[in-house]
Amino acid sequence: MTGNAATRFFGGPPLMVVFRLILLCVLVGVVLRVLGLDPLNILRSIEDLIRYIWDMGFDAIVWLWRYFLLGAVIVIPIWLIMRLFRAPQGR
Repeated sequence: MTGNAATRFFGGPPLMVVFRLILLCVLVGVVLRVLGLDPLNILRSIEDLIRYIWDMGFDAIVWLWRYFLLGAVIVIPIWLIMRLFRAPQGR
């Protein structure tokens, strides 16, 4: 009867459930470590992760803006010259 109660409580054979939980904890720990989270200071780690993602987003905008300006130095004058030469000539 006790084995049946333990199986019911764990949702399967207790040793198998404990093994799966250990494996899942290790996998989640690896993912969290890759994200830069530290289990001893979880709140600071979460704040650092959010700040990193925030900074990364703005770095992408700055990167995009610089390439836009670099391309615009060439594209806008050429476009303007082409528009002026293709303008209708006062019919």
